[in-house]
Amino acid sequence: MANRNGLAALGLAAAMLAAPAARAADFEVDSSHSQVQFAVKHLAVSTVKGEFGKVTGKVVWDEKKPADTVIEVTIDTSTVNTREAARDGHLKGADFFDVQKFPTATFKSKKVEAAGKGQLKVHGELTLRGVTRPVVLDVTGPSPEIKSPFGTTVIAASATGKVN
Repeated sequence: MANRNGLAALGLAAAMLAAPAARAADFEVDSSHSQVQFAVKHLAVSTVKGEFGKVTGKVVWDEKKPADTVIEVTIDTSTVNTREAARDGHLKGADFFDVQKFPTATFKSKKVEAAGKGQLKVHGELTLRGVTRPVVLDVTGPSPEIKSPFGTTVIAASATGKVN
C-alpha cells in the first residue's frame, strides 16, 4: 500500500487452486481464502491495519525449478477496509487510491529465487495509481500440494514486503 508519509508493510496470504499441467502447475488465487493486508504507521504513534477484501490472480509454480515461477496478482482497491468508514472513504478518494480512476493494483513477478528451505525472494513490480515500482517480497512456502475437501489440489504461501 502506498503511503505518502512513510513505509507500509504489505502481506499476502494466498491459497491457490490447481489446474492440470504437464510439469509446472498453474494455480488460481482463491479469493475466498486469500487476503492482502497492510500496516501503516500513523502520526508516529499508532499503527493502522487494514486489508483488501478481493484479490485475484494466477501462479505458475514448478517445485523443481522455482526460478521459473510466474506470479500475477490483482487487488481490488475499492475493497480497502480499515474498520473505520470515514478513513476507508478517504483512502478510496483521490488523495490515496483514487479507485474511480484506478480500481485495481497489480503485482507481477520478474525474478524468483530460493532463499532457504521453504523460502523464496520474489522480485516484481507493484502498480498502484498507474505508477509502477519495484518491490521484493519474502515468501514462506509454497506448502506441499494437498487435496481439498472439494477434490481440488491446493497449495498455500504467504508473502511480506515493504512499500514506500
